Amino acid sequence: MEKQELLDLIKVLATQGAITKEEIVRAYEESCGIEKGKTEGNKVTVADVFYYIGGAIVFVGISIYVWQTWGTHGIMVRILATLGSSVAAYITGVLLNTDRRTERAGLAFHLISATVMPLGLYVVFDNAGFTVDSPGTQSLIAGILFATYILSYIVFRKELFTLFNIIFGTWLFFSFTGFLIGSRPFFEKWGEYCILSIGFAYIMLGYYFAQSKRIALSGFTYSFGIMGFLGAALALGGWSPNQNIFWEAIFPGLALGAVIASIYLKSRSLLIFGSLYFIGYILKITNEYFEHEIGWSFALVIAGLAFIVIGYISFYLHRKYIAQ
Repeated sequence: MEKQELLDLIKVLATQGAITKEEIVRAYEESCGIEKGKTEGNKVTVADVFYYIGGAIVFVGISIYVWQTWGTHGIMVRILATLGSSVAAYITGVLLNTDRRTERAGLAFHLISATVMPLGLYVVFDNAGFTVDSPGTQSLIAGILFATYILSYIVFRKELFTLFNIIFGTWLFFSFTGFLIGSRPFFEKWGEYCILSIGFAYIMLGYYFAQSKRIALSGFTYSFGIMGFLGAALALGGWSPNQNIFWEAIFPGLALGAVIASIYLKSRSLLIFGSLYFIGYILKITNEYFEHEIGWSFALVIAGLAFIVIGYISFYLHRKYIAQ
């Protein structure tokens, strides 16, 4: 069919109400726009690597400058060198993002802003007389950063802002729960339970991102989520003679559950870390209960064979269900 004939057909269908503008646009995006975004828009180039490395070097340079000149400059110079430079980098990033030719460079300036801004807020709160390492002040700083990048994402819809929100939101969660709990002995294990909760939340975020085709964020959240979740669960099990039987008993189910979930979610992270943590659990149990027994050497032999089996099963599951 010729191009003009196709356009005439679309006009006729639109006149009859058989097709809408949204359906035409969606069909066009599905045929070329989305695929182009997958192959070009999300492809990391050499220039991108240099952008981000440059941004990291700028952050290190500003940090070293503040540390070296802390006692020689006044308050305003410190604030301008940190918070002022982060605001300037943020504005530069916004301006560069208005042009597709400079959009990637704009993201590098946003990276500079997001890394330097916490340092700037530390300087401001420190000079204002706050105890910057207290949970209350940490909550204020994290809350300001989280609110800033929540609004930034709403306005500009950049995926990098989503990453910053995850990082600053995690910081806010830990600092605010620390502020609420304080030093109460009843909450001695609050750190492990916080990590457990954050790990589970990251896994849920990974599932959400995977469904919306944001694969890079999905891999990040799945990896850190399963590491935090299983790591906290393993730590809650404790060590003999103060072990927690409940967590020791359910941990194999959690690790194997991660391996099984990796099949349905097509996640290498869940498969790899679920297998590794299960191996770590076997080593912990054999050392904990058989270290001073004659059967410890036999238990280690069994554990070694179990590692081989787990390794083969992981490789088989990856090849059959995930790699496809």
